[in-house]
This record gives sequence, C-alpha cells and structure tokens, in this order.
Amino acid sequence: MKNTLTIALSKGRIFKETLPMLAHAGITPVDDPETSRKLILDTNRDDVKLVIIRASDVPTYVQYGAAEIGVAGKDVLMEHGGEGLYEPVDLKIAQCRLMVAGIPDKDSGNRRTRIATKYVNSTRRYYAEQGKQVEVIKLYGSMELAPIVGLADKIVDVVDTGNTLKANGLVPMEHIADISSRLIVNKAAMKMQSARIKEFIQLIEEAVSAS
Repeated sequence: MKNTLTIALSKGRIFKETLPMLAHAGITPVDDPETSRKLILDTNRDDVKLVIIRASDVPTYVQYGAAEIGVAGKDVLMEHGGEGLYEPVDLKIAQCRLMVAGIPDKDSGNRRTRIATKYVNSTRRYYAEQGKQVEVIKLYGSMELAPIVGLADKIVDVVDTGNTLKANGLVPMEHIADISSRLIVNKAAMKMQSARIKEFIQLIEEAVSAS
C-alpha cells in the first residue's frame, strides 16, 4: 500500500482551490467528494489516492503516516503544533486572519476575561505571550453567539470578510496571525520517498507561482 502516495484533504474551499495545483502535478480525482460517499478517492494515477477528512484531522493523519502529504490551514497547524510534519509550501489559498473579536466597549468587570474559541491552544499561547491570564471556553461553532448571550467577553476565530461579525454586532479587535493553506509532508515519508515527494513539491510550487 505504501507505494501509494496518499494525500489528505478536507471538503469544501480547500479541496476546490487545491484541485488546479494537483492538476498541474498531473493528478486529477476520478470521484467528486461532494457527490461520492467514498472517503478514499481514486485519481487518474493508480499510485495516488486522496483521503477526504475533517480539516482539523489532516495534520494528525499526516503526522502518523496515514497520509504522506496533506493540505491544512495555518490555523489548524498552529492548533495542532506541527509535530512530525514539514511545511514546505504556502499555497496562498483559503486566506483569512485569526482574530480576537468582541462587542465594542464591553467590560468583563473584575473577573478574568472569558474567551470562547475552538482554537484553545493558539488562544492560550497568544495571551500567555502577553502575560495575560484569561479563561478559555472551548466551542465548536457559532462563536459570535458567545458574547451576545454573555457566555464569553470575546472570541478568537478566523475572519474572512468580517461580515458575520458585523451582522452580530461584533468587531475585530486584535490580529493574531495571517492564515492560508499549507502543503504538509510526513517527515518519515520525506526520507523514504524523497525523490518522489520532492518532485511533487516542486510541481506544487510551480502551480502556486503560476497562480
């Protein structure tokens, strides 16, 4: 099986924006993940498979060698920590920002500021670097609701246009990081299949430059 190159991708925007780059590397999926129920997609090449998983799981699959290569957002990689991974190419797709946001002029009073986020590690790291102690509340979605109903004072989330924040009366307050999708490679696979993976990386770099 390990003569096969397995590439881990997530559905949606990252998948769609990665397709032209894979095509430049001579790889096109035979199945469409939006219509197929398969989790392992065949491609036009017998030796290349695509696995379709949750965005947050991509670094874990690549770290443990279940996939040799993956595409993951920098937000997901910051949260994961990046163990066992190389991050050779910034694909410059799915660009957004990781931000602190909240309701203007809202004060947490005497208690510790509460931050709602799914980016728990990144949030703790960000505030620790500033020497601030905050209470982090893990949520999986609808972050904007947390300050409105009083669950949290602020949120940490990825912001694209900012329209969702605005629609819910929130404003961006602090910029944590610029986010884009990165090509990631399993460190052991880089040694074992060096020539093949380096060739793939070079083709992807060409595709990024061309776009």
